[in-house]
Amino acid sequence: MAPSASDDATAAGRLWGARFEAGPAEAAWALGVSTGFDARLWAHDLAGSRAHAGELHRIGVLDDDEHARLRAALDRCGEAFADGTFAFRSDDEDVHGAIERWLVDDLGELGGKLRAGRSRNDQIANDLRLFLKDACTSTIAGVRAVQGALADQAEANLDLLAPGMTHLQRGQPVLLSHLLLAWFWMLDRDAGRLSDARDRLDESVLGAGALAGLTLDLDPRAYADALGFSRVAPNSMDAVAARDGATEFLAAAAILAVTCSRIGEEIVLWSTAEFGFARVGDAYSTGSSIMPQKRNPDIAELVRGKSGRVVGDLVALLTIVKGLPLTYNRDLQEDKEPVFDAADTLDLVLPALAGTIASLRFDGDRLAAAAAGGFSLATDLAEELVRRGVAFREAHEVVGGLVRVAEDQGTDLDGIDPAVIADAHPTLDADVADLLDVRAAIERRSSSLGTATASVRAQLDRARAVLDA
Repeated sequence: MAPSASDDATAAGRLWGARFEAGPAEAAWALGVSTGFDARLWAHDLAGSRAHAGELHRIGVLDDDEHARLRAALDRCGEAFADGTFAFRSDDEDVHGAIERWLVDDLGELGGKLRAGRSRNDQIANDLRLFLKDACTSTIAGVRAVQGALADQAEANLDLLAPGMTHLQRGQPVLLSHLLLAWFWMLDRDAGRLSDARDRLDESVLGAGALAGLTLDLDPRAYADALGFSRVAPNSMDAVAARDGATEFLAAAAILAVTCSRIGEEIVLWSTAEFGFARVGDAYSTGSSIMPQKRNPDIAELVRGKSGRVVGDLVALLTIVKGLPLTYNRDLQEDKEPVFDAADTLDLVLPALAGTIASLRFDGDRLAAAAAGGFSLATDLAEELVRRGVAFREAHEVVGGLVRVAEDQGTDLDGIDPAVIADAHPTLDADVADLLDVRAAIERRSSSLGTATASVRAQLDRARAVLDA
């Protein structure tokens, strides 16, 4: 569907030019033509044209026969786009001009009547809003698939332990399911941001014209109803100038991409020989062209890498709009490619990440050993001192001293003689050694947001409710 470069540029595909004696220079035309990327908005543009034809018919600009013929031509035009036979010409400046040129070719003078009461300014703003609403919906569905994979793995591996880390050092033991569900809730906020953006995008701008509204008695509410918008923009200048819906989508997309990147990094770490917590399935791994033994988590790495371009898309659009005066400026032609790129990138990333997560097979023994190591129960011992009336500042010092003893002996806290623990502070006794059990430590964390089995089961129920909704 790329435009041909074979025809000489004429005024046929331009929606302007009558006041000029000469057409644009070749270099100027090459810079301004946008059919190479805005062609993908054809369905949204045709939807707006159908709604506009209906309004022109209502106010008498089109009679019954003209309206019927124009609607039929718009349907034929859509079929040509859908089956790939719509032929762009080198003098088509953008998708709006290409469609009007096609209508004139097909219907003659009637094809030119559709331009009454519309501007490319409100057309493109509306097209983009329709696209973004669809993109938000599609991306949310992709997020839900990743969340579903995480919930499935959490449920299937509810009994497995894992090390909870800070600074990439072992901190406290958790259930693996608790860790997996941490990503679930982070992704849920990502989906929420996209849903919020979609709600704010749900506003029709047709009828704004170039910037000041129209003298024709066209009904903005009718456009909104025809196109499935819940409301109408309140200000015609804001309607054609605003691109914050696009920047909000990109901001939500960038935050989501970073979440995916962090999950990808976790999978990369888990699958190393040094960690050995998980194995990525064959369908989501690759080998090396020279090292026969290699099993690389390339998909997780690509998920991590793709985040950079989505963040770049957000920065690109913010930079484009940051200095624009009201209302429309041609700089806004550059608003679409970052949006398309981010949406397309996430459409690739999210299914691949969901599949990678679903393919993971966890090494329970390796995870349990890591959960128990690294003095991960030191905080439990300090909190037991607090329960026995010791100020936490002192408790922290006492347990830190026991950690030094364990390090000197080449063991963990559970390897220290219980009598040594009892001698560390007057409130301690040999019975506190019973606290140094990982499974018991996890079950003690039984608050609603803790890692105890019952708490995690309740989290899973909440997660399933989110997915079912």
